[in-house]
Amino acid sequence: MAAPIDLELKKAFTELQAKMIDRQQKVKLADLQIDQLIRLQKHAKLTLSEITALPDSTRVYEGVGRMFILQSKEEISNQLTDKQKTADEKIKELEQKKSYLERSVKEAEDNIREMLLSRRAQ
Repeated sequence: MAAPIDLELKKAFTELQAKMIDRQQKVKLADLQIDQLIRLQKHAKLTLSEITALPDSTRVYEGVGRMFILQSKEEISNQLTDKQKTADEKIKELEQKKSYLERSVKEAEDNIREMLLSRRAQ
């Protein structure tokens, strides 16, 4: 009679373990995306600070693929500001997603511990 219980326990344990590993990978992916967005945000901020230091009569070009398009200084500044805002919003979303996934990993770990402790108690 112990064999069916062991098989059920083993099946539940492997399912929880797979779920936990999947969530941990998603947390790492969210971390990588957050790091990438932070770099993008810093790049936009530095570029914006350099552009604002230029005189108004300076010709400013935007790189598009393999060509450059003449843009006004104001348009490029607006684009860089928008990039920063968009990156900030995405970072907030990813941090919320990451915290949810971390809680989920913690719950899966707790469930695994409970299963092992209940098995030892029997």
